[in-house]
Formats: sequence, structure tokens, C-alpha cells
Amino acid sequence: MNRPAPVNLDYAASTPLRPEALAAMAAYDASDIAGANPNSLHTLGRRAQAELEGARRALARTFGARARPDEVVFTGGGTEACALALIGCARGARERDRRRDRVIVSAIEHDAVLDNLAALRDLGFTVDTLRPARDGRMRPDELAALMGPDVALVTCMFANNETGVIQPVAEISRIAHAAGALVFADAVQGWLHAPLDVAELGVDALAVAGHKVGGPVGAGALYLRTRTPLRPLIQGGGQERGVRPGTQDLRAVLALTAAAEAVHARLASDAERVGALSERLYARLGAHPAIHPTMGDPAAVPRLPGIVSVFVEGFESEDLILQLDVAGFEVSAASACSSGSLAASHVLTAMGIGREQALGSLRVSFDDRVDPADLDRFADTLLEMVGSA
Repeated sequence: MNRPAPVNLDYAASTPLRPEALAAMAAYDASDIAGANPNSLHTLGRRAQAELEGARRALARTFGARARPDEVVFTGGGTEACALALIGCARGARERDRRRDRVIVSAIEHDAVLDNLAALRDLGFTVDTLRPARDGRMRPDELAALMGPDVALVTCMFANNETGVIQPVAEISRIAHAAGALVFADAVQGWLHAPLDVAELGVDALAVAGHKVGGPVGAGALYLRTRTPLRPLIQGGGQERGVRPGTQDLRAVLALTAAAEAVHARLASDAERVGALSERLYARLGAHPAIHPTMGDPAAVPRLPGIVSVFVEGFESEDLILQLDVAGFEVSAASACSSGSLAASHVLTAMGIGREQALGSLRVSFDDRVDPADLDRFADTLLEMVGSA
């Protein structure tokens, strides 16, 4: 008997391509601008440039009504956008004011940020870390206590990729800007999963990635507010206003934009429906005495609608993931980017969760394409595993 197709409940790691993205790539491949350089002066180059700028305008609309197309920088993915914002903005702020040689970073950032802190230190910056409360939310009052005229940049993600907890970025921006510092938010996990407006958040830079919303892997963007000082990571070519040199991958950009427009058009209704499914799954799993939401009471904190984060007392996540895989369900333990490591999640540890509990964490993630029946079957399977142990 053939094994049924596995149920993918690991969308926070990456999502399947949406039909709109596939159609955009097929249309590009069939067009006469396929392979044309959008920076060339000839007819095909100008037509490719027009498509690129149309995509830039469309993507800007997903960042809020006041976001401008020239504030959108296309990148090769979310990790590149994060590194560009983190290092580039810190250097830019210091060049504008030589006193500013300190960066404040939340302890729950993705490795795309944390793994670049060594590079900041090599460049002469000192780095302070801000820890969250037990519910996973950063504490603006503690940030205020750390601020000073030497701070170049404050970095706090829009929503955590492991717990789904949405951070108080707008309040953090107000505190940072009052002290003259820049603000960068990694929104790779939260963009187009929850409402987001860069003007309301008050950020100077914000990173996103296509493969989290049904676009292609290797396509991302950086929102960079007008007049924000930023030093590019690399030189050459002058594309993207010199912020991100290199010939743009128009095929990927068009697919990214097509997926983003499709999701953006129905974001409110999808978020409500997916959020209700998450609440239902939390309720079912949390009824078991060994299964606990990582943030405490899920209803007490704002969260992304499609991430359910729990830990299972007396179990290791690796064992549970393998058993669930055999049963036909694909989930992860905390961040997929650190899979294969037996270390406890740095996010859960920063939240004050003990190592043994953190080692039993599971992250279940999905979007508007999930079948509610699959979530019910997953819950039945996990409860049976935990209950029979």
C-alpha cells in the first residue's frame, strides 16, 4: 500500500509556491524579456526595467499606504536583507554620528541577525542584548534603560519565528528614535501573515522573504525608509540605488510580487480564519496536562495566526518529530534553521523556559491553505502519542 502524502505543517520554515507565483514565472519564461537585463538601455532592457519597477510599486503597497516604491530594495532573500539592514544601518548611523558605536539586539532574533553580531563587533561596535518577558514579548521599559547617545541601531523582529509572538515594535521605535537611534525589524516571519504598516511601526528598515508567503526561495526585499543612512555590504554595478548591487533576478521578483499581492488582497479574512484554527489547536493540545503553550496563555499575547508553539513534558522534540513524520505529519522543533542541533532553543531559553522543557518543543505552522481536518488528525495523533507513553 502506498503511503499517503505527508501533511506539511511546517510552513514557518518554508511554504509551497502559490499558483500566482508559478503563473508569473511561466509568463516570464514565455516572454521575450526572459533573461533580459533590466539595467540595459535597449528595448528589451527598458521593458524588463518597466516590469521591475511595476513589481516594486506593487510590493510597496504591502508595506502600508505611505510606503514608497523607491523605499523597496530587492534582495536574494530574507537572510541577505537582515544582514544588509543590521550591518548597513549600524555603519550608516555611525558615519553620520561617530559617537554611535553601540547596537541593541533582542535576544530572540533569528540566526540571520544573531550570526552577524560577530561581524558588528569586528567593525568596532559593542552589542547589548535585550531579553523578553516570560510570555515572549520584549519589554520597552528595559530598552529605555539601555538607550543613550551612543546607540546606533535597535533591532527587534516584528514577530518571532518560533513562538509566533508579535513584538511591540512601534513602542520600541518611539523609544529608539527619541534617543536618535535607527530601528530595524526582521519581518520575514510575520509579513503578510498579520497586518503590518511600516509607518505605524515607525521602523527605518524592515526585511521580508518570498518563500514564507508562497513565493520563491531566494527572493526577498528590504524596506528602507527614505534618507535612512545605510552602507552596502558589497560594491559593484550600482543596481538598487547602489544599496544592493548585482543584476536583479526579475523572474524571482515577479513571482515574489505575484504571491504577495494575492495574499495581501485577502489578508484580513485569512488571518481571522487561520487564527481561529490556531486557537482551536491550542485548546485541544493544551487540554492535555503534559502539553503547554510556550508563551503561557496564548490568548494573553498578540500572535501570528498560523504558528502553534508548545512543549511536551517528558518528551524530546526529536523523538516526537520522527514519530509524527512516520504518522504522516511534518512539524519542527523551534526554528527549522537550527534543526540537527541538540541545544535548547535560544528563544525559549531567553523566555525563561528550562532546558528540559525547551528540548521538548514543537512548532506547528500553516497558512490559509491548511485543511482543518488535517489539523484535527494531527491533534489526535499527537495526543495519542503523549497519552500512550
